[in-house]
Amino acid sequence: MAESRVEVRRSKRRKRTVTAYLDGDALVVLIPARMSRAEEEHWVAEMQRKLLRSETKRRSPARESDAALLARCAQLNEKYLDGKAVPASVRWVRPMRTRWASCTPVDQTIRVSERLRDTPSWVLDYVLVHELAHLRVAGHNAEFWALVENYPKAERAIGYLEGLSAAAGLDLSLDDD
Repeated sequence: MAESRVEVRRSKRRKRTVTAYLDGDALVVLIPARMSRAEEEHWVAEMQRKLLRSETKRRSPARESDAALLARCAQLNEKYLDGKAVPASVRWVRPMRTRWASCTPVDQTIRVSERLRDTPSWVLDYVLVHELAHLRVAGHNAEFWALVENYPKAERAIGYLEGLSAAAGLDLSLDDD
């Protein structure tokens, strides 16, 4: 975000609040028209700092490499699956045409679509928990869903992935059923 351009928009209707959002490569900062240049500079710097902090929180460190992805699986396995779903390998793969991720229980491998690299960390975590649960239960029966539902943001993440798939005009799912 350090190299993004900043666009300040002043509004006579805006009285006190300052808001910022990213629009492509630009940081748009909305401020009251009455603010001085010094106040503007302060708020632009503050909004850059806040957005950078939220962006850092949003993105999972697991997106950096296969090793980081495997390490994240180990953490999630301990926290949500009692350490009983240990994959032999977890790796990023080129965007899959019909799935967000897949698991092969026979050889204990998990593959995660590159499409998930820029999703919020809680969405990637859900996908990993889902695939780890397949290492314990191959199908999608009640036992499987009970394991997946140990992850507190499961339902929210499913909705996010459905929306992302629809917005992109894709028909992606976590599984075939």
